[in-house]
Amino acid sequence: MRNMRTPLLAKTKTVTALLCMLGVISNAHAQFATTIVPVAPSEMAPQTPAKPAAKPAAAPAPVATPPAVAPLQAPAARASQEPKPVDSIMVVVNNEVITRQEVAERLASVEQRMAAQNAQVPPRNQLVRQLVERMIIERAQAQMAKENGIVVDDTMLDRAMQRIAEQNKMSMPEFRARLEKEGLVYASFREEIRREILGQRLREREVDNKVIVTESEIDNYMAAEANAAGGGHQELDIAQILVRVPENATPEQLASRRERAEDVLRQLKTGADFAKTAATYSDAADALTGGDLGWRPAERLPQLFLDGVSKLQDGQVSAILKSGNGFHILKLVGRRTADNQQAAVPAVQQTHVRHILIKVNQVVTAADAKRKLTELKERLDHGSATFEELAKLYSNDLSAAKGGDLGWVYPGDTVPEFERAMDQLKPGEVSQPIESPFGFHLIQVVERKTDDASKERARQAARQAIRERKIEEATEDWMRQIRDRAYVEYRNDD
Repeated sequence: MRNMRTPLLAKTKTVTALLCMLGVISNAHAQFATTIVPVAPSEMAPQTPAKPAAKPAAAPAPVATPPAVAPLQAPAARASQEPKPVDSIMVVVNNEVITRQEVAERLASVEQRMAAQNAQVPPRNQLVRQLVERMIIERAQAQMAKENGIVVDDTMLDRAMQRIAEQNKMSMPEFRARLEKEGLVYASFREEIRREILGQRLREREVDNKVIVTESEIDNYMAAEANAAGGGHQELDIAQILVRVPENATPEQLASRRERAEDVLRQLKTGADFAKTAATYSDAADALTGGDLGWRPAERLPQLFLDGVSKLQDGQVSAILKSGNGFHILKLVGRRTADNQQAAVPAVQQTHVRHILIKVNQVVTAADAKRKLTELKERLDHGSATFEELAKLYSNDLSAAKGGDLGWVYPGDTVPEFERAMDQLKPGEVSQPIESPFGFHLIQVVERKTDDASKERARQAARQAIRERKIEEATEDWMRQIRDRAYVEYRNDD
């Protein structure tokens, strides 16, 4: 099977989804599937927190339930009160803490966003529980990223912010002004983007690189595409509420979670607003945005979802659906048919390329990576080693085993920084060290050709569609494991 170019694929939809949530992008139906900050399971009844283990970071803990949360006030409201309350620990996550002040600040931000979107806000105590669970996952992810040497430094973050502004056709001053108009603090938004990038890089390492698409899956997908070619592709807009089930759940836990899902469904059937109910009860990553997954081709949705909404009319809600991650309740927001435009694919230029990637982390600085690649290029220029030999020895990419060979790539297959440098090279030429969001690269163009984007291109598109669907499902499972294995202790405010 052909080598996948995962580390370079331009698939950063997370920031787009985040900006949609903030109102920076007006498309109300952006795809939230790749959002990587999930909301883990939280029961509604309090439990007594477990005592800390001797090595909390290493010992998995059962799914704990946050105790009743004392009311939180927005920072501005508290500032006017005297005396000013002292900050305190709200949750212990492995060997770190989340304070009440942190939660209050995030709560104020979330409430501002929901108000700006005219979204129905759930009761504050329930919103706090949702937010705390999200922060627990973020903290556990950050700890895992640190253990694996994954960092997002200020320079990388500044470049990411600049790219976001450019993608929205704004200068940085205009972008900052737009955020402030939405009631957001620029520094807080910047840190949120840092968490998004960190989580995405961690997910790429722990999930994306382990997803495999077989040739038979591609054949089946393309056969389905061919059958749909006459009448166009069906697209669905679905919203979901997920009541997550812990890994290795006991029968009692399964029964408890099922009961919660049934209670949610009863509320929906008696007229409860779906978006507000999702923000209140859903354990999915998109809970605070109403659970809307956005418009998606039917073939990119899990079969469970397709079966669950197959007989629904727009606006109707499904029965409870059981998956490996828990219990789902779906709402069919809309259904439409999109024209099949695959037949009219223009001729494009393909590039056969290979690279050597040196990643930047806590041990290897940007200067170190650039210096190392400069040394390797000098060896190539003097003919003392081949590109394949050096890639196998030094590249931090999965392609290293194949001498850095990424195969034939099309325009858009790689991140912009990589593609711009690649397009300037002649066949056989090696670039200077090039920086991308993944580190520093030496790039060599092997050859180029122009064709009609043909059968191989169609198979590549099918592979990517299947891959995205599998990544989404695998990510949900991975998030559940992170939450279930973290030691979590809730602290009462004395």
